[in-house]
Amino acid sequence: MTSNSKSAAYLLAISSALTAYPTIAADEKAAAGAMEEVVVQAKRTSQADLAIGEDQVSNTVGVTREELLSAPAGISGLKMLESLPGFNVQTDGALGLYEFGNSVQVRAFSLSQVGFVRDGVPMGRSDAFGGSPIFRYVDNENLASVLASPGAGDVSLPSYASLGPIVSYNTMMPADDAGGVVSVTSGDDNLLRTFVRLETGNIGGFGAYISRSKTDSDLWRGPGTIDREHLEGKAKYDFDEDSYITASFISNDFYDYDSPSGLESTFEADYYYAYLDAIPEGCSNPMPGVYDFNGDGTIDDQDFTPVFTSGSCTSYYEDRVNIRDDKLYSVSLATDLAEDIYLNSTWYYEDKAGYGVSPDSYPNSLSIYTRQAALGLDVTHPRGVQYGYSGVGGERQGFTAGIEWVLGQHKIEFGGWLEDETYNRSQLRYNKTGGSADGDVIKDEVAYYRREYTSTRDTVQLYVKDTIALMDDRLNVELGAKALSIDYALDGYRDYADYENYGPQSVDAKYSDNFLPMLGAVYNLNDTDQVFASWSESFALPKGADDIFSVATSFDAPAPKGETAENIEFGFRTSRSQYNGALAMYYTSFDNRLVAGNVLNPATNEPEAFYTNAGETTAWGIELSGVYMPAIFNNELYFNANVSYNKAELSDGFGGNPAGSQLADSPEWLVTGGVTWEPSDWVVANLSFKHTGKRYADYAEMFEMDDYTVAAAYVDISGESIGLSNANLRLNLDNVFNTEALSFVYAGSPYFRPLSPRTFQGTVTYSF
Repeated sequence: MTSNSKSAAYLLAISSALTAYPTIAADEKAAAGAMEEVVVQAKRTSQADLAIGEDQVSNTVGVTREELLSAPAGISGLKMLESLPGFNVQTDGALGLYEFGNSVQVRAFSLSQVGFVRDGVPMGRSDAFGGSPIFRYVDNENLASVLASPGAGDVSLPSYASLGPIVSYNTMMPADDAGGVVSVTSGDDNLLRTFVRLETGNIGGFGAYISRSKTDSDLWRGPGTIDREHLEGKAKYDFDEDSYITASFISNDFYDYDSPSGLESTFEADYYYAYLDAIPEGCSNPMPGVYDFNGDGTIDDQDFTPVFTSGSCTSYYEDRVNIRDDKLYSVSLATDLAEDIYLNSTWYYEDKAGYGVSPDSYPNSLSIYTRQAALGLDVTHPRGVQYGYSGVGGERQGFTAGIEWVLGQHKIEFGGWLEDETYNRSQLRYNKTGGSADGDVIKDEVAYYRREYTSTRDTVQLYVKDTIALMDDRLNVELGAKALSIDYALDGYRDYADYENYGPQSVDAKYSDNFLPMLGAVYNLNDTDQVFASWSESFALPKGADDIFSVATSFDAPAPKGETAENIEFGFRTSRSQYNGALAMYYTSFDNRLVAGNVLNPATNEPEAFYTNAGETTAWGIELSGVYMPAIFNNELYFNANVSYNKAELSDGFGGNPAGSQLADSPEWLVTGGVTWEPSDWVVANLSFKHTGKRYADYAEMFEMDDYTVAAAYVDISGESIGLSNANLRLNLDNVFNTEALSFVYAGSPYFRPLSPRTFQGTVTYSF
């Protein structure tokens, strides 16, 4: 196999996760002028082809299965990225499962501008409301690898959100042997998690597994719980060595309670600031009198006395919950159509449902009710604390197909992606019995209406790419381009004003760019070192499209422009007997950047996003990553580190935010590292750290966030030493030194979430 075909197989693995990564003998690779296989060997190191992106034209970094299984059981799919260079990942809690406490910044981009792919299925947008965030669709025990390109992702990867960065989550194939694995985890905050996977083994070319995890925990601050039940199934049938079909199913049932954000002064006064576990005295303050309930100017009979509520009366935790029930089905086919011509295709269907609840105070509800009652809407006078319902749901279905044709020194790839997505959103306020936050919901008493709309996205992406092997396979050049088109439409009641003034509306917009080029090259200097370079242009649907188009106005507001970016990077990577590493330098120009500002919603007392076109943003920097195993320690001790410097600034000023300001939530320095000790075959110990440099909460550099460093540790003990070779015990400690910091911020506002304290968990695993 030539280095050209090896690179082809690697790219195919990233885009579809349908094939295992091929290996090549060192003598074959040397003869082909390629890099040798990794020789830094240890239980917790990634093989160099994944860790440093061997043979890739852009900086591509990865986390392998061994590393994933060292992490705390049940961690979020986003938290898996925090050890990668360039990724500023902030999550809430040791497991990072709180959906409204997640943020990612990489180079010039935020979470919603990063593309995510799971086994070839594009994950759509990452919004907690109505999106398909990756953390709902993975358990780390089932992952084979996580591969990330922080700059220019491959043109064949499907995404209407990515402006460069792409992250692929690749799950395991069914095992050849029948068996399974059982693990039980217990820890702080009353954590109890169980995981079971059962394997059929290979039965005449057919193999399958099914897994279930159940996670129950208290919130780390304040009352409330997390309840997650996650099912995954995967089946594969081999027709022959070149053709197979896979089918998979994921179900994620999630229920958790909210926790509040706050100003810096709030957490300085009480680091564990939380919602209340009981309704304060004085919240039931009857207001006897007579009322014009239907707004027609006459006094009506009433069967209740309204209860005035304000302040802490809406801080009862039972009235703040999130419920999600998501399912994803997919079928993939890989086959050879002819000699050196291969097809990969994937069909998928996703069904999403759920809702969130937050309370509304009597004064706020009354003001909106009064307007809507005066217009004759079917609303009922508020009783006190109202039940704030926000429903989300919808479905996505799509198809991807790609053909690869190896023709001499050329590997030609072309294909496309089609997707239809429907999203439903509703918001209204119901009364509760007694006007109390712990009362029953009265579904036939709507205090006011806010939203009831359906939005659709119809997406088409086409691509073509040629990888050319030159100079006896020492030089591989990639030339590619893609075309992306998204038809967007929204129909229904967008916000209060449509109910009160305009009636249901229909808005639509088309976003397209028919030529998004990409050029890259990788050159083997020798059998240990490579240099690489790439340039690309990218285009994406505007960030927060639903929030933007659901603003109700009296005129046809112009649709926001599609976001665009230009990504340039070049670098060097090496793989040697005692170390491997990669150095990348990049420049990104990002135009029509939509940034989220945040205002305090009086109903929920939480930040609510609005979007502003910030013009152009530029980012440049350096990313360095590597592993070092000094020979002096007899291969028992090794070190890993990632260092990133990122200078991301506003090129254009907007709304009082001057040009030259640092992007919100974008630290210049990010450093992660660790030391791992393997004194024997049955024990591994690790101490790691993450340093997040100084950053700002806003785009005018008014609210500075201090830098902080947090450490984590684990010990993994195999039962081999006591005759239980199929069992192991892993102990994980998060935030070893109990660091306190404001780690998460709603970018564009001074509302923060604190870093969770020292947290311990222990996991016992048995394989059979």
